[in-house]
Amino acid sequence: MTPTLQLSWDSPADRWEEATPLGNGRIGAMAFGGASARYALNDATVWSGTPDGPARALRDVIAAGAGPGRLTEVRAALAAGDVRTAEELLMSFEGRYSQEFLPLADVAVEIPDAAPLGPARVLDLDDAVLTETLRVPGGTVRRRSWVSAPARALIVELTSDAEFAASVSLSTPLRTVAADGLMLEVGIPVDGAPLHESSVEPPLRYADDDSDFDAFAAVGVALDTDGFVEVAPTGATVHGARRLLIALSTSSRAEFWWADAGGEWRTASREAIRDRARVRADAAAHRASAELLAEHVADRRRIARARFAIGGRREGTWNVDRDVLHGEDALLKATIAAEYGAYLLSSSSRAGGPAANLQGIWNDRLRPAWSSNYTININTQMNYWAAPVLGLDDPMEPLLALVERVARTGTDTARALYGARGWVAHHNTDLWGWSLPVGMGHGAPSWAIWMMGGVWLTHNLWDAYEIGGDLALLGSRIWPLMRGAVEFCLDWLVPGPQGTLRTTPSTSPENSFIGPDGAPTAIGLTAASDLSLIQGLFERALAAIEALGIDDPLGEEIDRALTALEPLSVDADGRLREWSADVVEVEPLHRHLSPLIGMYPLDTLTREREPSLFDAGVRLLDARGAGAMGWSWAWKIALRARTGDGDAAAALLDEALTPFEGDVTRHGPVDGSEWGGLLPNLFSTHPPFQIDGNLGFPAGIAELLLQSHGGVVRLLPALPSLWRVGDAQGLGARTGLVVDLAWRDGVLTGARLRDTLGADRVVVVEHAGARIDVRLPGGSSVELTAEDFTDAASLAIGGHHAR
Repeated sequence: MTPTLQLSWDSPADRWEEATPLGNGRIGAMAFGGASARYALNDATVWSGTPDGPARALRDVIAAGAGPGRLTEVRAALAAGDVRTAEELLMSFEGRYSQEFLPLADVAVEIPDAAPLGPARVLDLDDAVLTETLRVPGGTVRRRSWVSAPARALIVELTSDAEFAASVSLSTPLRTVAADGLMLEVGIPVDGAPLHESSVEPPLRYADDDSDFDAFAAVGVALDTDGFVEVAPTGATVHGARRLLIALSTSSRAEFWWADAGGEWRTASREAIRDRARVRADAAAHRASAELLAEHVADRRRIARARFAIGGRREGTWNVDRDVLHGEDALLKATIAAEYGAYLLSSSSRAGGPAANLQGIWNDRLRPAWSSNYTININTQMNYWAAPVLGLDDPMEPLLALVERVARTGTDTARALYGARGWVAHHNTDLWGWSLPVGMGHGAPSWAIWMMGGVWLTHNLWDAYEIGGDLALLGSRIWPLMRGAVEFCLDWLVPGPQGTLRTTPSTSPENSFIGPDGAPTAIGLTAASDLSLIQGLFERALAAIEALGIDDPLGEEIDRALTALEPLSVDADGRLREWSADVVEVEPLHRHLSPLIGMYPLDTLTREREPSLFDAGVRLLDARGAGAMGWSWAWKIALRARTGDGDAAAALLDEALTPFEGDVTRHGPVDGSEWGGLLPNLFSTHPPFQIDGNLGFPAGIAELLLQSHGGVVRLLPALPSLWRVGDAQGLGARTGLVVDLAWRDGVLTGARLRDTLGADRVVVVEHAGARIDVRLPGGSSVELTAEDFTDAASLAIGGHHAR
């Protein structure tokens, strides 16, 4: 059997934050383990709200006076220096709020007189299987749990060398429509207010009987056993069994909608939804468990390409509390952070389902923090930074599907609110494609008023194309989205006093400065993040037009605007300006690094292109200080990697991987004054839990080992000095390259570049400051060692290295 990477816990979970996450991209389960095992269930399509929610909210804000005419008034007020009037006018552009991702159900699997044998829980990250051993009278029970994408079901397999009894029951924190033994029918709220909107009553609202949208879901369970089964209204009991297979599946009306936004979901009956859950569960339960497991493992290994062994160790069983949370081996912890992040993304995002949200696919609260929605001023983007680099193409597809839905509603929003072409999204979205600003007319402009959310999302899609090299995907799905974002930006830009193009109104996500009247404000000055996102989009749009070989009239508009775009600038302290003038920041240590978007994840601000601005960006990064919360740590790690400062990145990672000792249920202050860390199940916390830190760590770690922006593949560009030995396999590089790396004593011992596009080419490769040209025949691979870089001035590696 191939050795795998496993995590173990000494005891069953008492709290949700201790439970083990399992998922197949649509069904999420937090497994508590033990004799009274609980599986806290989520379905990625179970959100409050309705498909027409974004359209209704847009009509409401237009009726309240928002629109192009009021935008003209806002710009006039800003030009006159009247920031407060501009703020008041802008708040009329705010809709209510995006909707909430909700828990669906709980499954209880009770085994009387059982006790866990240590370790109580073992999670195989490669196979995505949780294994437990329990002592029962006369023998032991082995329980294995996994959520299968091919079978579309949660599988719980129990086998024993002695007869045992077990009970299975279902419950829901939502509205129970009907419960009949192994079938649970659930009503879902059609509106859910975030915690910060305390005036909304009731915070969760269910539909009236005459509602146009029947928000409904179902959970079905099927059993296969050699024992005797008794089914009661509250569940089922099994007696005298040595083998029990539990299969659970879910369905919802929103699942029908997500798969076919224009059709079947409107007419699907509750019976059809219920039957879909039941049929899936029955189909799984009627198959051999060995067959189900083999299919699941093959599927997981198919989608997981990258492997990390920082410090040279990967395989084995590592105790979470001893080796990770309180261990001293920083290299092992870095390996586990990278591998766990990849595991979580591939468990919470799979083709055919919705994208990973603020908590991935796992949430147990009816009113989760920030609605567990898609926060698109950094968090959703960070969720997917690692996907192309780690070769997680299947988990990447849901983000593309989400952006397509946001672009549909965002097209109407751009036209109605701003009189602009293309499409726009602000700082929140949800399953239904919300694209308006949120805030209910009282949301602070620092976070509510930001028009670049959609633009930033398109950069994730471009990275997926550029690393994967799928030209057909670029032409069919990514370019139309990029083109719409370009059209919006072209119409959003306005001439400034010096004749350059700028954005107004403009904010830098969630940050503020001291306004002319001495009070904090967030608007009125073009933000560096706007300029970087638009510059990057325009440059990439031109590259897309060239790659696709199309004659698009938009190209001429882009050329003119790109030339006239206002440049980034440096303040009196030598730091990159966050806004287009020197101002006093309200929070000098602000958690967002928005002015540095061009440094990472984009590549518009590099040492080669803009050395003085790049140095100013480093000074700004220095001024922001060290840690804060998971996602901010992850961003700073990636930024330090781009600056070549591996030791600073490693120090940040060590901070981020320390255990969180505070109240896991309390919402910590967003100013970073209380640092986050890791929860007992290794979830990264703000606090509370947000998955973006977990998913951002592998992106930053990979960036320390491999970079490929600016037309150069850089091997070990920012290797921390303490990472003396290690290897990484299957990392993606632009364009269409897969790279394996190994190093010892901090020196490259071997690298292999594999072509996936089948195109002959020359690749510029850099290591330790030396660059060589590598001839890579299509469909081949090339092996390199450190010695190949010793005569970099003239060396060109080619045929004798090809494999």
